[in-house]
Amino acid sequence: MAVRTVCVYPDAALRRDTEEITVFDDELKALAADMFDTMYASDGIGLAAPQIGISKKIAVIDYHGDKNVLVNPVITAEEGCVTREEGCLSFPGIYEKVESPEKITVEYSDENGEKHIRELDGFAACVFHHEIDHLNGHLLIDRVSPLKRAFLKKKMAKRAGDK
Repeated sequence: MAVRTVCVYPDAALRRDTEEITVFDDELKALAADMFDTMYASDGIGLAAPQIGISKKIAVIDYHGDKNVLVNPVITAEEGCVTREEGCLSFPGIYEKVESPEKITVEYSDENGEKHIRELDGFAACVFHHEIDHLNGHLLIDRVSPLKRAFLKKKMAKRAGDK
């Protein structure tokens, strides 16, 4: 398998529309394996395809050994609201307090096309919600106050200029 390059904000790939996946083949399984390798190499717990420049509806999560491949995931229910600190591989070194649902229900297929429905709460719900947000073009920076957003945009632009 291969470690791919993670797109860092403001890379346009992070905002592109993603395509539904209809073919569950070896190519999809290889992509999922590469995504896990990339996520582990970056010390992450989740990674969405747009973060590696691929505009498809697939994300991978490994939260405390519970490995999941989410293909075409949809959040069908949300309950409650909690503020937690989140990080993102596309915003390296940045951690912000954001609001997210306390509980969610997610429907998705795995890399074999098998359908799943999961009810999640706590930080697991936060992780799934975060990765599904990526598949819909929503980023960590979209979930902070306008003042904080302006600060983070400047910080990320400065980092990009320093390279």
